[in-house]
Order: sequence, then structure tokens, then C-alpha cells
Amino acid sequence: MLLLLRSQESLRMLQKTLISTLLVLFNLAVYADSSPYFYKVKAKNGDGVYSILRKYDLLEYKCNIQKFYELNNINKNSHIIKGKNYLLPIKIYTYNGKSIRSTINIDDYDKAVRIKRYNEKLKAKRLRKKDYVSSKILWVPHHELECGTSTPISKAVDSKINSTKKLNINAHPKTAIDNLYIPLFGKEYANFKVEDRSLKGKVYYLVSGHGGPDPGARCTGCSSTLCEDEYAYDVVLRLARNLMIHGATVHVIIKDANDGIRDEPFLDCDKDELCLGTHKLPLNQKKRLKQRSDAINRLYNTYKKQGYKEQYSIFVHVDSRTESKRQDSYFYYYKHSRTSKALAKKMQSTFKAKYDKYQKGRGYKGFVKDRGLYVLRNTLPPAVYVELANIKNPDDQERLVKKTNRQALANWMFDGLKNFKK
Repeated sequence: MLLLLRSQESLRMLQKTLISTLLVLFNLAVYADSSPYFYKVKAKNGDGVYSILRKYDLLEYKCNIQKFYELNNINKNSHIIKGKNYLLPIKIYTYNGKSIRSTINIDDYDKAVRIKRYNEKLKAKRLRKKDYVSSKILWVPHHELECGTSTPISKAVDSKINSTKKLNINAHPKTAIDNLYIPLFGKEYANFKVEDRSLKGKVYYLVSGHGGPDPGARCTGCSSTLCEDEYAYDVVLRLARNLMIHGATVHVIIKDANDGIRDEPFLDCDKDELCLGTHKLPLNQKKRLKQRSDAINRLYNTYKKQGYKEQYSIFVHVDSRTESKRQDSYFYYYKHSRTSKALAKKMQSTFKAKYDKYQKGRGYKGFVKDRGLYVLRNTLPPAVYVELANIKNPDDQERLVKKTNRQALANWMFDGLKNFKK
């Protein structure tokens, strides 16, 4: 009988031990399931490191870029592969239903508020389906937890440009504040008066396509060789002048110090254009595009720190198609930027209205379309990419070689920018 009682007592102790062990294992499993992990996305056509991080509001901080490279075991020269999954520097926590601070074990109230707003912003952008309270899923950007003092991307971009002041083409008033003298515009156009301040506080980055070792599209069979970069540059200078007349801050990114605004029909092709007037343009196309994007991004962050809220990039090109193809000016935008799309549509609708007014019955077939171009994906300000004409079509050439038509193109782009409401 005594042996039986001892046997039953041992069995009960064994049962208690087993139950305790199972409870520990269960708790460990629950803890493992609730451990934070990094969010994963599948790359789409045209995605790049910057465009992915910008989409999720992560590009502003250097540490997020470094963490992205680390998480995915890639470097800054790696290409994003369509269809491949990539980890983002966003930690996913199981929200405890009480507070953000207790969920991620922090005491900083302001940080918790920023994380709350981050989740709300991504929901508004439809990057997450439900809010963190109802879904019990909290998204925490890497820079809020691991980066210490937040470091803006302006310190991360690979740029050799050391002075913002010397790059400001608005910095040469000749006499009174309303009279400007800008040598870049050439002898005939350097002096002009600021008529109003309607665009004060707005910053524009104007980029003429190609340049330096790459003239872009050409018409070699014309009576005089036409080079894309020369005509795009002339229109850019005319647009810059228009914007400055109304008080805007303008940066011409690709500069040719001895060209200026030219009125002759055939513009000489040369190779002396420089990025911001100081840096040679690389022969390699990707390096050339990166150079101008980095220059814009650095300036953008400088102005952002100073409180400028409206900044835009305009890239101006001339297309090359078959000689028989007449092509009206058209516009590309970046599909993940609502502002980029809205601005492109505004500029296109402005062109259509101008054609309806000045060439009634002709019709206008310039379109608006999203395209994953490098400069659209990798520049921080909302950007629009403009193709002015088909350089090989005789009718389109009239749009380029006549100074009045080049001025009209600049005027119409200006009207689109001036009347755009963010």
C-alpha cells in the first residue's frame, strides 16, 4: 500500500513537471512569434534602392540606406532585381494594445508620436491596409531606434560639391533688389527686372539632358547638325529666366558658361558643359545621371532645412524618332509620387490649352505617362521629364530652330509651373 501511494505521488510530480515544461515551451513559442522582424517587399519594374526607400519614407536618413544594404547583403553599386524580395529597414512589432512606448520598450514620448504618425502616413499612402491599433501590427522605422541623432541623406550622397552659396545663380544683383544680372544667360539676356514675387519660396532645379561628352540625339542629315543638349539647354535657360522674373529660386544644374541664351537657329555643338558649372560630366551614362541627381539632392536637403516646402525638378530633353514621325511635346512622371504626376498633368494640359488657342484645329497629341527613369527615381524633389520634339522630323525641327518657338516652349512650361497648386 505504501509503495502504491509513493508511486501515485511520483506520477503527480511528473505530471506537474511536464505541465510546467509545456507552459515554458508555449511561452517561448509565443515570444518567438512576437519578436520583431524586418518588413519585406517585392521589387517592381523600375525600382531602385532610392525609389523603394523613398516610397516608404525612409530615404531621408543615411542609416536607413546603410541598413538596407546590410539586410540584403548588397552594396551601393548593386542593381535591384524585379520580382526579388528585399528586406526594408522597418521593424514589425506586435502591438500590445496599450501604448507604442510599452510595445517597443522606450520612454521617449516624442519618438512614440513620430512612430504613430509614420504608421498613419503609410496607411494614408495605402502601403499598409489597417491601422496599427486594430491590426495589432506596429511598423517602426530603423532610424527611430538605432541611428541615434538622425542623419539626413544630404551627408550620405557621394558628392564633391562643397559650397551651396557659389551654386546659387540668383546671387548676382546688379543694383536694386528688383534688378538682376545673371551672366549665365548671356550678354543680351543677363540684365532683367524681377516683376513680382509670386513664386517666392519655391525652388526649381532645371536640367538639360545629356551634355559634355554626350550630345544626346542628333540630326546629322540636316543643313547644320542639330544636337539635343544644345537646344534643351537653350530652352532651360529661357525657362530659368522666366521663373526668376517672378521671384523663384532657380538652380541650372548643367551649365555652359560661354553659351548663354542664343537666338540663332543653328546652335553650335560643343562639349564644355559642366555640372553646376564646376564638375566635368562623366562619359558613363549612369555616373552622369547620378552626378546630377546627387547635386539636386544635396541642394534639396539644404533648402528643406531652411523651411522650403515646394521644390521641383524639371528634366528637359529632345526625342529622336523616325524622320516621318511628328511628335508633340510630352511628359513623364514618377508613378510613386502624386506630386510628380499632378505636375506633369498640369504642364501637359497647359500645352494643350496653348495649342487650342494659337493653332486652332491642329490638335495636340502630347501625352503624360509614368516611366521608371533613373532621374525620376533617384531625385528627392518631385520631378517631371519633358521631351520637346522629334529632332529628326522636319516639322518638329521648326519648334527647335526658331528662337520664338524655343521661347514659346519655355513660356508654356513656365505657365504650367506657375499655375500648379500642390
